[in-house]
Amino acid sequence: MGEVTQNKEGWKGKILSGLFWRFLEQISYQGIQLIFSLFLLRILDTEEVGAVSVISIFITIANTFIQSGFSQALMQKKEIKEEDYSSVFYLTLALSGGIYLLFYGISPFVAEFYHLPILESLLRQMSILLFPGAVISIQMAYAGRALQFRPIFLASFFSSLFSGVLAVFLAYRGYGSFAMAYQQISYYFFTMLILFLCLPWRPKLLFRLSSLSSLFHFGWKILFSGLLDQIWQNIYGLVIGKRYKVEELALYNRGEMFPKLLSSTLSTMISGVMFPAFSKLQEEKGTLQEMARKTIRFSAFLLFPILFGLMAVAKPFIILLLTKKWIGMLPYLRFLSVTYLFLPLHMCNLQLMNSQGRSDLFLKLEIIKKILGIGILLLTFPFGIFVMLFGKNVGEVLCLYLNAKPNEKLIQYGFFSQLKDCLASFTASFLMGGIVYLTQELLEKRGMTELWQLIALIPLGAICYILFSLLLNRKDIKTLLELNPLKRKGM
Repeated sequence: MGEVTQNKEGWKGKILSGLFWRFLEQISYQGIQLIFSLFLLRILDTEEVGAVSVISIFITIANTFIQSGFSQALMQKKEIKEEDYSSVFYLTLALSGGIYLLFYGISPFVAEFYHLPILESLLRQMSILLFPGAVISIQMAYAGRALQFRPIFLASFFSSLFSGVLAVFLAYRGYGSFAMAYQQISYYFFTMLILFLCLPWRPKLLFRLSSLSSLFHFGWKILFSGLLDQIWQNIYGLVIGKRYKVEELALYNRGEMFPKLLSSTLSTMISGVMFPAFSKLQEEKGTLQEMARKTIRFSAFLLFPILFGLMAVAKPFIILLLTKKWIGMLPYLRFLSVTYLFLPLHMCNLQLMNSQGRSDLFLKLEIIKKILGIGILLLTFPFGIFVMLFGKNVGEVLCLYLNAKPNEKLIQYGFFSQLKDCLASFTASFLMGGIVYLTQELLEKRGMTELWQLIALIPLGAICYILFSLLLNRKDIKTLLELNPLKRKGM
């Protein structure tokens, strides 16, 4: 009994340590990327940014096809061998080569389809990053299994710093869209190199079809569902880019940038640590439920006030950071902040299913959700962009219900229980956002500059949220204060 308790405490320490380093990695990466993105957006025009946005859709979907599935299977498999890592390594490199040749061949047709000649060269050059991306997926799987997140932090920090400096330098030298393209390419190559230096894993001359077969049994469902999800995540961008101008796509993508950055940072940080942890504890239903509840409450407590606050101060925020030429992204930012509000809850539910080895449920859910989403898109498409986005938000709530439904049976923690756990944070954040928005309108009418508006509004929002949380949400404040990884050994 004492050994089991000690083992649980050991895992709790490793999980908290992992959360700490994952948090640092995501905050540093997203923070550095944000800073350099602001510089680039002030230098480049909307058409140049829109061109890269189009190509990024293709690259993102290709990366998902190459990396998703097998890397998740490597982390989920109870016992892993060296031949498993090496076999997946060679397979992903082969897939990268095949997709690179495909993109190289279709690049003229992509340029013609979007009426942008620059897309031909952009697609061919940006496709190079598929190769280091394949290697990184294996390195990440190895580090994730061992809960070694410090090397990931180091790789992410230095790679994002170098690639950002390079991109700004190239933008000032007049490279236009290619400044952003080379930023992404250099980031991938430097991440691969640093992880190679920091991690002990090296590919061996081993290739076993039997290894791939066992991993494929779990991984193909994750691969297919991940591919469906990425196509779905980018379908609005594809539709906007084709039906409207690429400048409109740039506004949509930049409007998505800030809420996506905030939400995905928290989601990636938590899911990257919790999936291995959930997998280790897959037989202990009570512990899983407790951990899932704390994860969801913790996510809502941190993310909800940030996104509601962002919606409230969006106008002075955009003008101050990006200049008035990007004010067209204001409605996109507000709509998409609602879209990303529940992303951590989606991620937690899906990771719980995967940790139980229920990739069959994962795949079925993805198919059902995509059919639902396409139906909503077809219904709203004729009425314009913002009706489409409203429909997208309705679909997100329905998808959250579907994602949570299996966990009601697996660990007795369903949709309404999760909403109940988030209610206090939602209420406190909504009230805070309303006060900040009304105050912003008043300050703008009185002629206050954008800088002074933000200086006044951000502390106001923080104070309001703390006060409302003390009234409505003391339990989550206590949980947050208990998460002090610096007190843990091994940090």
